Amino acid sequence: MIEYIKGELTELTPALATVEAAGVGYGLNISLNTYSAIQGKKEVKLYVYEAIREDAYQLFGFGNKKERELFELLISVSGVGANTARMMLSGMSVSELCNAISTGNAKLIQGIKGIGKMTAQRIIVDLRDKIVALGIADEIPAGGTFVAPVNNQVKDEAVSALTMLGFAPAPTQKVVVQILQEQPDLPVEQVVKLALKQIK
Repeated sequence: MIEYIKGELTELTPALATVEAAGVGYGLNISLNTYSAIQGKKEVKLYVYEAIREDAYQLFGFGNKKERELFELLISVSGVGANTARMMLSGMSVSELCNAISTGNAKLIQGIKGIGKMTAQRIIVDLRDKIVALGIADEIPAGGTFVAPVNNQVKDEAVSALTMLGFAPAPTQKVVVQILQEQPDLPVEQVVKLALKQIK
């Protein structure tokens, strides 16, 4: 079992981080929270969750242990897969999600793409008591400090990240362009967060 990977951050998109350790490049699926936390760093330490299935072997990377713990709790809920859990951790910070679950705020959880009423209620019922034991004092900040000029790079990275999360490129690009037209100074992770709420 891989506990964490520490090494040089060689590539980074809002959905994927490549970390080179001992000559091996590890591709780690990440949330927007982790993206914000490691952006601009050369050396990183990401806590790892290994998703092993018959047809796939994926690594998920997290900026701290609390985010990984919450991810593991989320995927323990029936109907919540690894990519859905990552999307939830991209749409909200660890503390926001924990607060929504502990206060029973199903509407807030339903605001995340792919989460219906039944799933939101199941998450609250299954995890409310477990969240208390998690402790959320050191959660990752919800937003980054990175601000990019309006250019195709931001648009392309946002569309690429959303495509990797499973959305069709055409409607995704339309939503991303619209967001950038209204708020041209938004960083990539904020564009993706807004798009997650708007893409149908």
